[in-house]
Amino acid sequence: VVQKLTQMIGKNVKLYDMVLQFLRTLFLRTRNVHYCTLRAELLMSLHDLEISEICTVDPCHKFTWCLDACIREKFVDNKRARELQGFLDGVKKGQEQVLGDLSMILCDPFAINTLALSTIRHLQDLVGQETLPRESPDLLLLLRMLSLGQGAWDMIDSQVFKEPKMEPELITKFLPMLMSFVVDDHTFNVDQKLPSEEKGPIPYPSTIPEAFTKFLQENRIACEIGLYYILHITKQRNKNAFLRLLPALVETFSDLAFSDIFLHLLTGNLTLLGDEFALEEFCTSLFDGFFLTACSRKENVHRHVLRLLLHLHHKVAPAKLESLQKALEPTKQSGEAVKELYNQLTEKLELRKPSPAEVTETPTMELPLPTVPTPASR
Repeated sequence: VVQKLTQMIGKNVKLYDMVLQFLRTLFLRTRNVHYCTLRAELLMSLHDLEISEICTVDPCHKFTWCLDACIREKFVDNKRARELQGFLDGVKKGQEQVLGDLSMILCDPFAINTLALSTIRHLQDLVGQETLPRESPDLLLLLRMLSLGQGAWDMIDSQVFKEPKMEPELITKFLPMLMSFVVDDHTFNVDQKLPSEEKGPIPYPSTIPEAFTKFLQENRIACEIGLYYILHITKQRNKNAFLRLLPALVETFSDLAFSDIFLHLLTGNLTLLGDEFALEEFCTSLFDGFFLTACSRKENVHRHVLRLLLHLHHKVAPAKLESLQKALEPTKQSGEAVKELYNQLTEKLELRKPSPAEVTETPTMELPLPTVPTPASR
């Protein structure tokens, strides 16, 4: 699609402006953030083809180019952060409309992903330095860009081109709370490594501050950063931290925890915790406590759960699997995709059931298996 559009536009600035106008309108009508992705991709495609006629007149060119380099490296380093800040601070009076386009480029899910992950990494560094979030200009810039990206739709809709105001509580209360979770993790891990006689009977903290849940419900940026923190701990296979924070995801700002982008990343990361699916407590928290609360009202959640089970059904305890199979049965209103996935899952489960003849013959099949060296033992 990007290549076709690039060919059609060629070096024609007027055509390029028209395409951008279409993208803004489509983004307003559909709220589909991938129109923002296309806005950035199109400019980068023209940049790669060295079409200077357009690149020099698009005021977002250098900003997008710099951000694109960060997205490729999945991190905003200090040098690039300064460059990006220079572009934002350089928006002159009378040219505020540029902010609308910059906000669209920052609203691209790939940009949000990079900014949010950089924020999490930054918070971890601050824990090590014993520094508060408000004292880190780089962190404040990441929040400023996240805030601009999240406000893109409202800005283009209202045509009021001003940077959204940052709520002080986000910096003074929410981020320190996230840092305290990181500290809880460190403390617990250190305690586990102590010799048994020095160990205190410290269980992993299981409660979450009420304020954390409230932030996730009421503040869009806090919610985005909170969700990325949960993705981060899942990727780290940190089951304790994941189960602790999971209840906060049931109600989030405009249901962000049930959006396709978040669920796609979450289910991918959950496959790393595959062995935990054998535990009743883990499955109950994840499926009954989170996924199934939204399955009936959100078709996409139903789809993601079925996909996850297609990958991990062999890990789940049979009794739990049976109850999940019942709970996930499609209704008459369910779409084709859900029905198709459910049928695939049912077929897989049928194949796993031993036939009655096999069951009676099991004793004769218990042959000593030859030991095969695993890659690790070679």
